[in-house]
Amino acid sequence: MERVPDIRVEPPGPEARNIIEKDQKLLMQSYVRWYPLVIKTGHGAVVEDVDGNKYVDMNAGIAVMALGHNHPKVVEAIKREAEKLQHYSLTDFYYEEAVRSAEKLLSVVPIKNGRVFYTNSGTESIEGALKIARYYHEGKRQYIIAFLGAFHGRTMGSLSLTASKAHYREHYAPLVPGVIHVPYPYTYRCPFNTDDPKECGQSVLDYIEDWIFTKLVEPTEVAAIFVEPIQGEGGYIVPPDNFLPGLRKIADKYKILLVDDEVQSGIARTGKWFAIENWNVVPDIIAMAKAIGGGLPLGAIVAKSEVMDSMKKGSHANTFGGNPIALAAMEAVIDTIKEEKLTERASKLGDMVIKYFNDLKEELEIIGDVRGKGLMIGVELVRNKKTKEPASKELGRILEKSFKRGVLVIGSGVSSIRIAPPLVIEEDLLAKAIEIVGDILKEENKSL
Repeated sequence: MERVPDIRVEPPGPEARNIIEKDQKLLMQSYVRWYPLVIKTGHGAVVEDVDGNKYVDMNAGIAVMALGHNHPKVVEAIKREAEKLQHYSLTDFYYEEAVRSAEKLLSVVPIKNGRVFYTNSGTESIEGALKIARYYHEGKRQYIIAFLGAFHGRTMGSLSLTASKAHYREHYAPLVPGVIHVPYPYTYRCPFNTDDPKECGQSVLDYIEDWIFTKLVEPTEVAAIFVEPIQGEGGYIVPPDNFLPGLRKIADKYKILLVDDEVQSGIARTGKWFAIENWNVVPDIIAMAKAIGGGLPLGAIVAKSEVMDSMKKGSHANTFGGNPIALAAMEAVIDTIKEEKLTERASKLGDMVIKYFNDLKEELEIIGDVRGKGLMIGVELVRNKKTKEPASKELGRILEKSFKRGVLVIGSGVSSIRIAPPLVIEEDLLAKAIEIVGDILKEENKSL
């Protein structure tokens, strides 16, 4: 294997600076870029910028490229389908690819006898799930419960559920009415002031029952509970083991639909096909996107048949959902994950990463918490372990230094490093990448 990372020109190099300058003139600047990386190409878990620098990709295109970049089976599937059929609106007509792909997708979801609706993105999957939940209850249940710290998307319905950063919602009010946000069991910083994970989880469940359902809204008026089984943008926060099973019980008790947002955590990333399976919980609706399209814009909603069957003709549709080329990529992704046993591989490699950072945590003041499932791992940085003061400025410097040294990582939450590489990353390359990040952490630790 050729040497990677390989930084030949200090980034951003001259070609990168030229493109960034044009970007600023031609594109709306509503994005927040983590650092001035200008990608040219990628193979596996390695990406190359326009100046010839090669990096270890620990982002996977924000948890999209589960099979890495330019996986030959995905490329071949895309080429084959592109020569056959590029588009024909599924919501107006029929084609075999949609049926075949649905069979493949339903073979891996925890919902049995489900139905599929194809979308183009994660936010569209959430929007669709919101409409389905309201429609299922015939408009009689107008309230939705979501969680503080959640990120469900940026279109108006999904943004109404999102509560990870206040500025995401700034200037957009009024949003969709009827959304009630409750605390998420963030055990490292439990909103109920306990260090006991189980107690933190139970406190959130009790808060819903004892406060929301007695002081604010009758449970019979709640259509759905939307939850990320592991919060993504909010900080890669893993809930305590009693939380999701307890949430399922509350939903069952009051006939509320449990909607599982697997946009970032799904498709083998956590060592299971879907993260919620780590707790043996079956939701009523699953919203997904990102990794299922192998890099192409594709999302899906899968729901129990009785939920989907409530939707009347014309109640929901789109033009591009279920694009045949994107579906071919999805089939290649699912087949390859099965063939290469990437769920098991994600667990094995994830254990290695978590152990490395937990060992480092014993040595360094700057690491406050290490958490994750499979290759969805958060390393929370603090300035002081006793006070848990977030190390936000330090995080920014660490991400920039990692970029300069050829390792691409980004943040999540207030001060957490987000680790989500392709599931196919070579073990030695992964070890090299986390050691580089570890060396930078040691440097920053000295400045505390």
